[in-house]
Amino acid sequence: MSIKLIIDSTADISETSKKKIDYIVPLTVNFGSEEFIDGVNISNYDFYKKLQISEHFPTTSQAGPDKFLKIFNQIDKNDSAIVITLAANLSGTYQSAVLAAQDYDNIHIINSESVALGSAILIEYAIELIDQGLDLEEIIDELEEKKKKIRILGIFDTLEYLQRGGRLSKAAAFAGEILKIKPIISIITGEITVPAKARGNKKAISIFNKELSENCDINYDLPFSFGYTGLSDENLVNYFESSKDLWTESYDHISIGSVVGTHAGPGAIAIAYFKN
Repeated sequence: MSIKLIIDSTADISETSKKKIDYIVPLTVNFGSEEFIDGVNISNYDFYKKLQISEHFPTTSQAGPDKFLKIFNQIDKNDSAIVITLAANLSGTYQSAVLAAQDYDNIHIINSESVALGSAILIEYAIELIDQGLDLEEIIDELEEKKKKIRILGIFDTLEYLQRGGRLSKAAAFAGEILKIKPIISIITGEITVPAKARGNKKAISIFNKELSENCDINYDLPFSFGYTGLSDENLVNYFESSKDLWTESYDHISIGSVVGTHAGPGAIAIAYFKN
């Protein structure tokens, strides 16, 4: 008997980790009447190119139960599967997986209570636990416990896309752009908050690092991940260069996908980690 790992396409996992995933359930990205299958016929790079030039603000559609059923039917009855989805309060994808799994005793659904990089580090931890040979119940219990300690912290480079998505008024976005306001974004158990705002990149990085060093208590023994939005990782590379008192090296980093990228816009940087 083996344990299969199933995720949805919103998790920003590395190419190395992808090789250890058995199935990826794609969500749909829409630009007006144009529909794309996330990670199949639109890459992160192409998504950000369209985000900058399209007159239509993108939307993402949850994965329906049928997409999960198609995969569940391929799982051998002698095997088990763990399904990790993005936060239930951010998408109906988790509920779709639950509905699809109701007739399968060997399928176990986990609401990551996170998204993008946050879901990714929970998935990477699941891979580690499976590789260690833990039994199914031990893995599920450990993931359910550790997911409560995931935090995402990021800096948005622009307020334009929050305004385009209806999450910020046009007047507030305009004022923020004039004043070069950079919001610090935090995501814990699927809840998005803005713990601080800063004027300019230098101040934003200072506040960001203060949040990390004073309040966050990073567990370096568990997976953590850096990411960026847009066509270039320049802002993240610059962040590492200006933060050598906190990070002695420039860590591997990945492109953040459409779920966060839609509202962050290009130029954002983020880290996802487990708190001690």
